Amino acid sequence: MRPPGEECRGVQRNGEPAGPAAPDAAFAIRPACAADVGAVLRMIRALAEFEQLSHLCVATEAELHAALFGPRPAAEVLVAWEGATAAGFALFFHNFSTFLGRRGLWLEDLWVEPAQRRRGCAQALLRALARIARERDCGRFEWAVLDWNTAAIDFYRALGATVLDDWRIVRVVGPALERLAEPR
Repeated sequence: MRPPGEECRGVQRNGEPAGPAAPDAAFAIRPACAADVGAVLRMIRALAEFEQLSHLCVATEAELHAALFGPRPAAEVLVAWEGATAAGFALFFHNFSTFLGRRGLWLEDLWVEPAQRRRGCAQALLRALARIARERDCGRFEWAVLDWNTAAIDFYRALGATVLDDWRIVRVVGPALERLAEPR
């Protein structure tokens, strides 16, 4: 891990603001650096365990590093720091709304370490993401939540988010993806 006061270099994507350190709560929110990948992956694995999805979490440090800091970054990460301790993270990327004619910000994963919960860390990360969405002129900021995670749903609603009950996530993976990709 890098010292929390060290600023990241090269985290801007296409000349856009990557999100400055945010002065929220007791946590310093900063864009991840390549040196943070190990800490982020550890938290991703903790999230997978919490969501009872550890069997699906196969990402490696090398793959995550390439996805975040390779020649064509697929996503960005904000890390919440309390002193020298990584307290949480938010991994996000851009999507696009054809109806709005504008891109949006999609939060793929949000995690706060259990010892850091109920101290404003998740809210600080979400506020930092909202600022990035505003700075980048995004038409919306959205994410998914597991239906059994009622505490998270209540928290998101308290922040003003709307939970869309009439939409479902559709996913094609593994052999089904291979079959779909085959020419007829």
